[in-house]
Amino acid sequence: MIRTIPFAAEQHLDWLALTDALAAGHELPPAKVEDVFLYQGENTLLNRSAWIAGMGVLVKAATVFPGNPAKGKAMVGGAVNLMSDDDGSLQAILDFALVTKWKTAGDSLLAARRLARPDSRNILIVGAGTVGRSLLAAYRAAFPHARFTVWNRSLSGAEAFAAAYPDVQIAEDLESAVRAADIVTSATMSTTPIIMGDWLQPGQHIDLIGAYRPDMREADDAAIAKSRVFVDNKHTTMDHIGELKAPLASGVIDPAHVIADYYELSSFRRGSDKEITLFKNGGGAHLDLMTADYILKAVGDA
Repeated sequence: MIRTIPFAAEQHLDWLALTDALAAGHELPPAKVEDVFLYQGENTLLNRSAWIAGMGVLVKAATVFPGNPAKGKAMVGGAVNLMSDDDGSLQAILDFALVTKWKTAGDSLLAARRLARPDSRNILIVGAGTVGRSLLAAYRAAFPHARFTVWNRSLSGAEAFAAAYPDVQIAEDLESAVRAADIVTSATMSTTPIIMGDWLQPGQHIDLIGAYRPDMREADDAAIAKSRVFVDNKHTTMDHIGELKAPLASGVIDPAHVIADYYELSSFRRGSDKEITLFKNGGGAHLDLMTADYILKAVGDA
């Protein structure tokens, strides 16, 4: 029987358990991953596929239409299909928003649990959209004593975020907020850097999520160059996303500057409390597969 997993299933999920599942997923044979990007103007279709021996097969189709919010429609849509590794049969159809929410924030949280200082108390969320709200929930699970601040390009967006979460403070000046943060987690649609290397301070952890196209970036070359850089998957980030593709192409960094991805998880550690760590969340389909597998097991027969 093909199972249908709705968004309401998230009541059975746990952020820390998900990151443990993502770590365990990377102990299996490396995923076979292929992405197909189709563009029409500012709109994007991402067809993401992954196959992990011993886990299963996933196909995720995602549409990103940046103009939709102005029309009262969701910016991101799509579908997630999970198939058996044994016989290829369709096992489950999962709510696209559920898988994307938990995969995206969980991806970043796994890195933060290993790279951010455990005593981090000031966390800045850059971008007050849907992903920003997911990041708040995820980071709270791992850093329960932290204070959160949100910055958004439009003040009204930050105000709406703070209205929903009254204990979150609003930052009006991004530079000051970045300088004061222990962790900066950024999820914007920016095509030009908004986080500058000159602002970064010793001991910080920078988490970059928003850029997913070659023409998109959230941090400048100086930020990339002065940080110890980690990614979730070298195959799906270094040659595909402007955050790393641009400084690699210009010679600002070389491939060795990217220290490790999740298939080298033992390397995800700090050398000192003073160094700056930077994680690029590329969100490949293998992570969707691991997340979908976790969701299916967590929901069980509920």
